[in-house]
Amino acid sequence: MSRYFNICFWEYDFYKPQMLWLLLVIPVLLFLWEYLQKSRSGQLKYANSEQEQLSYSIGWVRYVRWGINTFYVFSIACLVLVLAEPYNTSVDPPKIDYKNGIDIILAIDASGSMLAQDFDPNRLEVAKRVARKFVDSRKGDRVGLVVYEGEAYTACPATLDYKLLKQQISEIEPGYLEPGTAIGSGLGVAVTRLRSDSLPSKVIILLTDGSSNTGPDPMEAASLAKAKKCKVYTIGVGAKGMAPVPVQTPFGVIYQNLPVEIDEAVLKNISKLTGGKFFRATDEKSLEKIYAEIDRLEKRKMEDQHLEAEPPLTLFPFFIWSMLFSLTAWSVQRWKFRLDD
Repeated sequence: MSRYFNICFWEYDFYKPQMLWLLLVIPVLLFLWEYLQKSRSGQLKYANSEQEQLSYSIGWVRYVRWGINTFYVFSIACLVLVLAEPYNTSVDPPKIDYKNGIDIILAIDASGSMLAQDFDPNRLEVAKRVARKFVDSRKGDRVGLVVYEGEAYTACPATLDYKLLKQQISEIEPGYLEPGTAIGSGLGVAVTRLRSDSLPSKVIILLTDGSSNTGPDPMEAASLAKAKKCKVYTIGVGAKGMAPVPVQTPFGVIYQNLPVEIDEAVLKNISKLTGGKFFRATDEKSLEKIYAEIDRLEKRKMEDQHLEAEPPLTLFPFFIWSMLFSLTAWSVQRWKFRLDD
């Protein structure tokens, strides 16, 4: 029964929210009404002073008049809410169907330079941490992992088993492959993982901190991605200027401040050719924002949010309360002030 009298407006959404601007008119109407009441000329004249006239009045009348006006204001406000066409969001929340997921391959550079300490503790650990967060935000998308250095391999095919995928991300370490940065190999293997049994929407997120110095031409792999309708987002990771990079010497590994050299031109061309976008991450926070931006760009394909049926209008409670407020105010006027028709 209470649902027929529920006017808790925060539990409603509106098909015509622009009509709510009419609520701003109510204070104006109230002001005009008070002004007209005060400017009305009386029917009797008193020769006494104003103080003596006030002494004849009854104190409670003023408060009753305020109450009457307040009830009329509430009545008009309820009618404005009716015009905004409310529907109750707490009864039937939207159902989300993730049937239209996408295939995503994360291609992560694991070369020795990814251990550079311009990120805390280093580029690779931050890349792994942010990638795991990105996987946690997926719903219904098949996500896979390709790792590359001087060559590339599939660490995890596109899967819905996010626990397994995150475990594989955590186990990425440099030194298991030929040294170098083969962007073409990493991208080519990622495209291969999306060739068969893929969903119509295919995305590759390629992350690197350098420039390609071995393997096939990255643009050839980009052309293959375009032919397979794979959109490639490229991310260049590294601070601006110099960064402490590990260098192998006869006395072991030492860190030297070396210039950060990211081949942005190639990464931009890859993303442009495939309909993706290039990003530059200079710290962990910016990398998180990049993944969030990619999520936003692909959201229309990741999530098919819909209602099984359009929620019905919930006008009845607001009509009822509007009538109750008006009737109460009118009844008090007739009873206390005996107004004539």
